[in-house]
Amino acid sequence: MFKLTSLNLNGIRSAATKGLQEWMAQSLPDCICVQELKAQEADLSGRFDEIAGNRGYFQFAEKKGYSGVGIYTRHAPSDVIVGYGSREFDAEGRYVELRFDRPGRAHSPKLSIISCYFPSGSSGEERQAAKFRFLAELYPHLAALKQCGGTPREFVLCGDINIAHQEIDLKNFKGNRKNSGFLPEERAWMTELLRHDVAAALPIACGSRPPEEEAAPPPADWVPGGGMVDVYRRLHPETTGDAYTWWSNRGQAYAKNVGWRLDYQLATPGFGATARSAAIHKAQRFSDHAPLTIDYDWKL
Repeated sequence: MFKLTSLNLNGIRSAATKGLQEWMAQSLPDCICVQELKAQEADLSGRFDEIAGNRGYFQFAEKKGYSGVGIYTRHAPSDVIVGYGSREFDAEGRYVELRFDRPGRAHSPKLSIISCYFPSGSSGEERQAAKFRFLAELYPHLAALKQCGGTPREFVLCGDINIAHQEIDLKNFKGNRKNSGFLPEERAWMTELLRHDVAAALPIACGSRPPEEEAAPPPADWVPGGGMVDVYRRLHPETTGDAYTWWSNRGQAYAKNVGWRLDYQLATPGFGATARSAAIHKAQRFSDHAPLTIDYDWKL
């Protein structure tokens, strides 16, 4: 089995004081994708560039103490891609991709593991607009990645998506319909990314609200859906409270399980179909997020 974990650290130095290294040594993931490092390269060198025998590969934000993503792995990648080519968001440290391309592999010769940290729009309209720009950029990038170099590529994007897709993905869905993370536009983007039905409606552009009434038949030049798989939901389609991965630090949100499912593993169908089990490690309090681990029947 290939064991893959995703975790928003809310600061790697803070998470380290709460047992991150010890937990990694015990859980032994093949790869762990981390987000929100809140650190620079100099902060990690000699201390966090390797954890429990897993070497780290990172993209740091230009702004100190902000964002940053990484992947720790026990397996040597064939290539490392830092950033996805965005003038705006590569400076914020939001995307790193490891490629494990093996010509003789039976499943698929090309595989990528991605750690990605989506912007939050909760601080106001300016950052919400930035979030929509990020979504608009990332969608075509993921579509193109599927046919990287003309040969089909399997991949899984792990990360803090900062979107609760469905009503079952957060406790208080009725009171959050106008809040960032559960806006109709954001949820529509997720729906489109996961859409497989080629007869479905046109993609909904970021910043436009989905129609309330039934959509008209799409025109001849419509674009197919993203065709991705929400791997946790594939394994647990109806789970509610046990699916949450983030809790506010306000009040007693964690104690009362007033949470959101913000952390995902989004995969191409071929890779997603090999998922066998999923676990959300709620008891591990390294940050305000819980680690999400999924086991895949896949050999690197």
